[in-house]
Amino acid sequence: MRADPRDEDTPVFAISVAARMAGMHPQTLRQYDRLGLVCPGRTRGRGRRYSVRDVATLREIQRLSHEEGVNLAGIKQILELAEEVRTLRRQVLALRDLLDPGGRVFAASPSGDVEAVRPKTRPRPGAVVPWIPRQLTHIRLRRDP
Repeated sequence: MRADPRDEDTPVFAISVAARMAGMHPQTLRQYDRLGLVCPGRTRGRGRRYSVRDVATLREIQRLSHEEGVNLAGIKQILELAEEVRTLRRQVLALRDLLDPGGRVFAASPSGDVEAVRPKTRPRPGAVVPWIPRQLTHIRLRRDP
């Protein structure tokens, strides 16, 4: 299965193209890769491939370095903290979805564990989801005396 070329994380640009897009020399990109500031994808032949997100990161590195006067060690910390913030925001959104009392749906996994399913999504294949038809939810059961 091939990655979607429109995805901002898909590595598609060769180093020369990414360098031109970021306004840098290709050797600068190699140095940033060695320092761990930007970690491009690799081809089978070990050639670097940069994504749209990587190019945006390169531009941000250049802005922080030239306009703000931040050194590369500081830039690395800024980038790491920004990624941590993105991760934490995703986790908060996922937890909010789970805590939404109106949208909680549960399913039984194939192993028998109960797991929450996000509203308007399908559970994992093999999960068992209880189904009660709407018309049966309004019927009262008659008790025999």
